[in-house]
Amino acid sequence: MADSRKYRDRIYIVKDIILTLSEYGQLNQTSLFSFCGLNISKHKGILDNLELNEMIKREEIEDGKRTVTIFKVTQKGMNFCRDIIEPYEHLFPRGFKSLHDSFKLGCLLFI
Repeated sequence: MADSRKYRDRIYIVKDIILTLSEYGQLNQTSLFSFCGLNISKHKGILDNLELNEMIKREEIEDGKRTVTIFKVTQKGMNFCRDIIEPYEHLFPRGFKSLHDSFKLGCLLFI
């Protein structure tokens, strides 16, 4: 049986995170992951890696007795998205079927 979930390359997850943060300005972790369609436990490493490489920054805000962690995109993150990810997506668009996949489908229809 085929898996109905779609696979998303890591580079597109990174782009989605950066663009979502640039669109909303700042988001907490739960909102960011929800808007990007990500799983917190599965994809938190990507967020940590982006912070480590200074593509995004984490800020902690005291809200009464609790601390809220928010994320913002940095200029370095925006430049990375514009200079690296966008040309990559232009060369390899999302959802692009390879010639090999088309050939397999053609063979299947031929039989």
